[in-house]
Amino acid sequence: MTDVLALTKELINRRSVTPEDAGCQDFMKDWLAESGFENETMVFEDTTNLWSRRGSEGPVFCFAGHTDVVPSGPEDAWQTPPFSATEKDGNLHGRGAADMKGSLAAMLAATRQFVADYPDHHGSIAYLITSDEEGPFINGTTRVIDTLEARNEKITWCIVGEPSSTKVVGDVVKNGRRGSLTGDLVVKGIQGHVAYPHLARNPVHQAAPALDELASSHWDNGNEFFPPTSFQISNIHGGTGAGNVIPGELHVCFNFRFSTEVTDKQLIARVEEILDKHNLEYEIKWTFNGQPFLTDHGNLLSAVQKAISSEMDFDTELSTAGGTSDGRFIAPTGAQVVELGPVNATIHKIDEHVRIQDLYHLERIYYRILENLLT
Repeated sequence: MTDVLALTKELINRRSVTPEDAGCQDFMKDWLAESGFENETMVFEDTTNLWSRRGSEGPVFCFAGHTDVVPSGPEDAWQTPPFSATEKDGNLHGRGAADMKGSLAAMLAATRQFVADYPDHHGSIAYLITSDEEGPFINGTTRVIDTLEARNEKITWCIVGEPSSTKVVGDVVKNGRRGSLTGDLVVKGIQGHVAYPHLARNPVHQAAPALDELASSHWDNGNEFFPPTSFQISNIHGGTGAGNVIPGELHVCFNFRFSTEVTDKQLIARVEEILDKHNLEYEIKWTFNGQPFLTDHGNLLSAVQKAISSEMDFDTELSTAGGTSDGRFIAPTGAQVVELGPVNATIHKIDEHVRIQDLYHLERIYYRILENLLT
């Protein structure tokens, strides 16, 4: 088996719902070993990870990705079985087709061909694969990076196979991502009867002006690569369910997606300053999900742009939009990081699919990137 379509089917047919790997990494290990890779499985709690490397010298080019997928949802709502890869109208259907088993297959096929063509290539090729990207992301890539850092094993360039494209493979690549910071706020009041408000303290009323100020605050202007930082309330709850009870607490969950113009510490300080200004009694728990990162120049970005131009005959668009990815754990080590994968229009949806032709294009783009950097 060398065909990227057959490889994608092999991976899709494994029901690897987070944090299960369902044998995907064993399949990849066998494939990579045949091309001279040394495999190292790293298991942390419920998560299986793979670090695989061919070569001992730098620079180190790394393909990074995940074998886990989100749940399919109701399987009878799918046109085809979600864990049985099916060709239909030029597309390959199945959970993970776009996010991101198609990318993994393209990586494997490109690597096999590149090693065959250039057995004495420059530097090293590596794979960093986890089964915990779609889940809590605490025992996956971040733990592998900690392990590599502890032994001073550095990644120079990294392609993360997240589905970055919009209309056709390669039209958009992510050369950075915004940071993410979540706040879980509890505003404390005094529960009581709505007819006797002087005997209670309504945390909803007290918090409303502070939340309005947070929602209308200007955090930064962004920059050439990042939009301005955004603040969004995602969940809010207060009350007992009864219409005649003033609640004793208000629970608010909010999130910042922030640019490189501000730090998480600055955001925390400003939020708490606003809450204190409104004389709220509160508790707040902060969850830091990742710093923003940016690869705005360098050999990797040049190699990616050149590869897409050569294979697709157009210039790619650089973007930092969207959610977070495991690139946020890799970039702080000093690695140049770019996300490049299939069209993202159907990811996490019923009837997720990828254009079959895009798989072949992606394989060729990955091959050209390896060629541009390691020969």
